Amino acid sequence: MPSSTPASDVAGPTTAGPALDLPAEPAGLVPDVRRIAVLRANGLGDYVVSEPALDALHRAYPQAEITLLGAAHHAALLDGRPGPVDRVVPIPLVNGVRVKSDVPDAGPEEVEAWCAEQRAYGYDLSVQLHGGGGNSNPLLLRLGARVSVGAATPEAPKPDRWVPYTSFQHDTVRWLEVVAAAGAWGTRLEPRLAVTSADLASSESVVAPDDRPLVVVHPGATDARRCYPEERLGRVARALSDEGARVVVVGGPGEADRVALVAEGHGGDVETVVGGLDLAGLVGLLARASLMIGNDSGPRHMAAAVGTPTVAVFTYANLADVAPLTRSWHRVLVSWHGGCQVCGMRVLDGWCGHGASATHDVPEAELLAQTRELWAQVVAAGRTGRDRRAKGSQRGVA
Repeated sequence: MPSSTPASDVAGPTTAGPALDLPAEPAGLVPDVRRIAVLRANGLGDYVVSEPALDALHRAYPQAEITLLGAAHHAALLDGRPGPVDRVVPIPLVNGVRVKSDVPDAGPEEVEAWCAEQRAYGYDLSVQLHGGGGNSNPLLLRLGARVSVGAATPEAPKPDRWVPYTSFQHDTVRWLEVVAAAGAWGTRLEPRLAVTSADLASSESVVAPDDRPLVVVHPGATDARRCYPEERLGRVARALSDEGARVVVVGGPGEADRVALVAEGHGGDVETVVGGLDLAGLVGLLARASLMIGNDSGPRHMAAAVGTPTVAVFTYANLADVAPLTRSWHRVLVSWHGGCQVCGMRVLDGWCGHGASATHDVPEAELLAQTRELWAQVVAAGRTGRDRRAKGSQRGVA
């Protein structure tokens, strides 16, 4: 990391110029920290990829309370779940920080009232694990913590301790770098999500266990461009069903059409669940599964975090920052073009409005081959017991 030495002390041209705004050297622990605020208010998968950094922060400050400044779905996921986060406080719908929705941004009065409440709570350390800092760092700095830490692009306001935010760095590594600036050194790269007996019970109330190995297919994603064509997912799923797997296709209330397309023509061989699982039930079902097939989505990240092998299709845009870092139990297929199936606009060139797949150029035969390869590995390893219910998860049941 670049030195914090003043520009006038750096060897080079002697012509006077503006002082360089450089990141600080890695620093030690912040003294007397009782309360930590962590800003991470995006999707479920975004929370999962940041979990190693949150765990490192918890281990570095074991006596401190960690508050996740997140969204309502984070509260639903983490309520009663062992992990590095002690409490979740949803943030207002702040432009550039909020989770995307059709609800208007919060007004200045609402945002200031929320910030005043957080200042009154008295955080000793605030940490930005949200993005480049253009919108998130101003919000972080309004919390009034004694020391602030975060990532920052060149144009963004800088916390007290910061690291450069650059494109094409994996988020798990990026956030480990940020918490290291707070003296929290972590080396684990695989996210973990504890599985509870309540998760398993909730899932079994919707998808009763049986003796067949369970394969979960999730055809959705927050961004429709990340969705692989459903009829192809359906044919891949059918191949495992023909080999004795129990295939369950899951989706939220807004994904009924996608789920139906995956299951179309399969008769009773494929089960579907649309909107019937709460987050606890989804965690439980993913933990019971021997394999999960899908896209770059929150459920894929959650499946990996509970120890379930995954096969997923990614666009080139998200390969570098959120794809699994290991391949022993995960297979990643990549659309290197990443263009809309209707107009061809690439995902990093803007939003065309069609909401069509940008991963359609990944050959179905390639997805099938990778899925069969991993399935054979799962079977050979003996990970196809009675839908893994007795084990709960590779991570263990809390």
